[in-house]
Amino acid sequence: MSMTELTLGPVYYLWDGPKWRDFYYQIADEAPVDHIILGETVCSKRQHFIEPYLADVVERLERAGKSVAFSSLALITLERESRIVKELIETSDYPIEVNDLSAIGLIKGRRHLVGPLVNVYNGPTVRLLAQRGADRICLPPELPFSSIARIAADAPDVALEVMVFGRMPLAISARCAHARSKGRIKDNCQFVCGEEPDGLSIKTLDRQSFLVLNGVQTMSHTCQLLLSELKELQEAGVTGFRLSPQDCDMARIAVIFQETLSGSMEPQEAAELIGHTYPTAKFSNGFHHAQEGAAWVSRAKNNAHAP
Repeated sequence: MSMTELTLGPVYYLWDGPKWRDFYYQIADEAPVDHIILGETVCSKRQHFIEPYLADVVERLERAGKSVAFSSLALITLERESRIVKELIETSDYPIEVNDLSAIGLIKGRRHLVGPLVNVYNGPTVRLLAQRGADRICLPPELPFSSIARIAADAPDVALEVMVFGRMPLAISARCAHARSKGRIKDNCQFVCGEEPDGLSIKTLDRQSFLVLNGVQTMSHTCQLLLSELKELQEAGVTGFRLSPQDCDMARIAVIFQETLSGSMEPQEAAELIGHTYPTAKFSNGFHHAQEGAAWVSRAKNNAHAP
């Protein structure tokens, strides 16, 4: 297999400052990830929870040999948020992961990353973003493998990343359904999204689990899990694999993925271990197989499993 790297994406949920700090301390000490994306992506109102701990977290991660980058907001609706993104780009000495096209305009050719919230659906778009300074592009999680392979073939010189673990970010809104579900409005939300560190599950009228609310963000109810698919992604030219933090032992999840990528663990065993590590999750890989995203598709009779 070709050389591969593991990336830990930003924490999408609202965790209080000490929990957020301790999570990254554990990642620094125990998780075999190469790149880590830090910072607030979903809601600018949450930024103050992590700011007191940010410098210590960066120092700890770098001391552990991790490459650090900072995430920009995924949706900019206020002048204050525009200033936050502009200041981040102008003052940070670290690479910025762009999650909104307006940030690409601000970054003006500086080397940067592109996150999975930017709609990148074909090779020409990848090449254009690379020409404008994108070093690595994490493709949207809803892309099927046929599209990923086509993009990799169309842009072989661009480092591509695919999200292989975590609830999939599906939409983001100027309004906060999470706050409304608890009788509050966005401007006076009192940070009620922090009551669900893994998101607020919502159900259909017939009580079937459907989506998850995370502040202004809508996510999949199921957790994307691509293990049997790693080899074909590598063979197609994908070199980066992203883990999106959930409220579970992410260091253990990273170890399992690293061992699977290296070939020292079979995907079926890895899936069973991840099922034990994150027992409350329902896993899916439907988007990868061009089916509904919540579906689970077994790859072969000797590898059939639904953790």
